Amino acid sequence: MTRLEELEKTIISLPKKEYRELRRWFFERDWEKWDREIEEDAEAGKLDFLVREAAEGKRKGKLRAL
Repeated sequence: MTRLEELEKTIISLPKKEYRELRRWFFERDWEKWDREIEEDAEAGKLDFLVREAAEGKRKGKLRAL
């Protein structure tokens, strides 16, 4: 049995409360990773095009209130 198969078997056997806690932990871990990637991309200038698009939209009067 592979390590992944062992993990799957363990996860399947978790009580509901522990399963919910695992899911919450996993989602939080994913969001933290996503946040770090966004920060790194912003610092590297990879998202500058979004600022330019917003400025252009504002200049042309194409923005709408949220």
